[in-house]
Amino acid sequence: MNDLEVVRRTGWFGLVSVLLLMCELPLWILPGTPPLISDAVGHSAYLAGIRVIALTRVLIDTGMYVCLMVFFAGFRHLIVKIRPECEWIGTMVFGAGAVWWAAILAANSLEGGAVLDTIGGRADPTAVRALVEGTLLIYNGPIAFALSGLFMASAGYAIQASGALPRWTAWLAWASVALCVAAIPAVFVNVVDPTRFYNVAGWGPGAVTVLPPLAWFGVTGVLMIRKRDLTVRAADAGGAA
Repeated sequence: MNDLEVVRRTGWFGLVSVLLLMCELPLWILPGTPPLISDAVGHSAYLAGIRVIALTRVLIDTGMYVCLMVFFAGFRHLIVKIRPECEWIGTMVFGAGAVWWAAILAANSLEGGAVLDTIGGRADPTAVRALVEGTLLIYNGPIAFALSGLFMASAGYAIQASGALPRWTAWLAWASVALCVAAIPAVFVNVVDPTRFYNVAGWGPGAVTVLPPLAWFGVTGVLMIRKRDLTVRAADAGGAA
């Protein structure tokens, strides 16, 4: 397999990851709004009622993780092949992406554990609440936001420094970084309510930190699939290394 074929296949893995996430989004909407986490008994009953949906979300996420790990490795390969002196930032992109998805995998494990605790109708509300709160701190809290921001910042700089992709994709990455940074303080809001916009359980931080990276993975995947060579156009070269 030559280098150009590696880049194109990487693009396909990026697109598949986007499609998987789009398939998963309805599974977060259809079950309706969950009870407040402070209502441990009600939340346990809610998870028991959506057990199949919740475990399906975890399964889809697992497939997405596999696709994105291939994407991270292929994206680094693209950066290094086009501009070898940018290997350090390419490695930074791969490392940040790997740690980001490892953290999200831990959140999925906590979520799955909370669901499994409800099987048989003998859930321990205290254990379920603890697992769900741990999930939120990672999945919809500062851990994920900081790591996703680091990945997107590294990717944006790598694009500008190498000229591997059009410079506007770097600006899209940096817009995502700004939103991630804005979402981090939500953990300090003295409320945990999924119906409100800005708090650790709110829908706002999750939306503004998921949708921009989703768009970035989609457009970069398409651009990588359409690549015809591994040369840099003058208009795309950032000049930073």
